[in-house]
Formats: sequence, structure tokens, C-alpha cells
Amino acid sequence: MGRKICLITHVGDMGGPFLLVVEAQGKKDPGKTASWPYYVTYLNNKYRLPVLLLVICQDHATATWAARPLTIGLPQWPTVTTRPLVAGPHNMPVITDVAEARKDLALATLSAITHADNPDVDAILKAMSVALRDTPESIAEPLVELIAQGLGNRPAAQQWRNLVAVDLSFYTSPLSEEIRDEGRVEGRAQSRAEDVLLILGVRGIDITDEIREKVTACGDPELLRQWLARAALAATAGEVFGEECSVDPGTAAPR
Repeated sequence: MGRKICLITHVGDMGGPFLLVVEAQGKKDPGKTASWPYYVTYLNNKYRLPVLLLVICQDHATATWAARPLTIGLPQWPTVTTRPLVAGPHNMPVITDVAEARKDLALATLSAITHADNPDVDAILKAMSVALRDTPESIAEPLVELIAQGLGNRPAAQQWRNLVAVDLSFYTSPLSEEIRDEGRVEGRAQSRAEDVLLILGVRGIDITDEIREKVTACGDPELLRQWLARAALAATAGEVFGEECSVDPGTAAPR
């Protein structure tokens, strides 16, 4: 997963309030032997509440490793023992039904993260995005972000971004805002690229297929702005693009 998720929540239906620390773990990490007990003892001391550490894994090997008790002290007399609760593809259900996801959004969230490599992950994420449509934003927002971070750099992460952009477009979570910002930048770049090619065509300046493809694929609005300004005055494609694109002199229209 690559990044750590720390989500601390007060829950009052487990014999009293406690702190839940959720961490996504993508692979074995010897450093957790020290950091996980530190999280637990620090939070317990600061808030004077019981602490439960939930570790979310996406493969059985990592889940087995994470489930081992972590001890601090002497072998014959451990001083602190930390036993994480581990969720992974081995013990989380595959939830592809919207009604089932609505019944338990927390479980559906764990299903989406732990089954990131499952062939049915698209259906899992779709069920979750639809289930969140009629969920209060205060509940949906942290779940949207938790899934996004939990999926990390896996291919399913892009699928989730697409679903958030379409199914949950009315939310104002950091992820949805990031997606909208990206869309606005892409839209401006596409429009500016069309302007560059239009100006060149109107002024009769020939360009190679390579340059046309370069302009169309460019996602840098500032670079496109520079090309557009040059296109209004230049006599050849070479004067517009300089060294950014290779230009076939034979295709450039004479002044």
C-alpha cells in the first residue's frame, strides 16, 4: 500500500468508548515491531481509553505476519504485548451487492481495501460507491478517503477515483476536490491545444504529425500558452516549438 493510514475514532457500543487505530499494511515491515506498540501505549496514556489496533492487509502472507503478538521486554518476562486485529482477504467477505454494502459500510470499506487484487474488485468498488450515494457526507467522506489511501498505487485505485468522480461527484472530500481540479486542468489544456492547432491552420503554417500529436498530448497549460502566443506571430512551426518538437523543414510553409 505504501502509505500509512491513521484513523482514530471514538466508538461507544463495545462496553464503553475506545480508540480504534486503523493502519494499512502492504508488506512486512520489521519497523512495526517498535512503532505499533508505541502507537498503542502513547494513545492509551494520552486519552486514558482502551486502544484497538486494526491492521488492514491485502495478501495472506502479510496478514499472517501482522497478526503475530509484538512483545517488549525480556523473553521470559514481556513487559508490553501488542496484539493487532488483522483484516485481510482471508477473513473479509467479498461484497458486491449494494444492499449488503449499505447494511454495514465499515465492513464494505474493509472489503474494498482488502480485496484490491481480487478479480471482482471493480464490482466491489461499484457497490460501495452506489451505497455511499445516499449516505450523509460526514460518514461518507472519511470512508471515501480511507478506501483511496488503502488502495494505494494499485490499479483499483484509479477505478475508485473514477467512481468518486461520477457516482459521488456532489461530495467535497479532499479526493473529490483533487479529481475535479485535475479535470479542470485537463479541460483547460485540451482547449488550449485546440487553439494552438487552429491558429496554425488559419495562418497556413504546416506541421508534422509528430508535432500535432505532441500538442494534443500536452497537459501543461503554461507550455501550451507559450506555443499559442508564438503561433500568433511565427512564420514557421520551428519558430513556435523550437526544440520541444522535432520539425521536418520540408513541411514548414515558407514565409
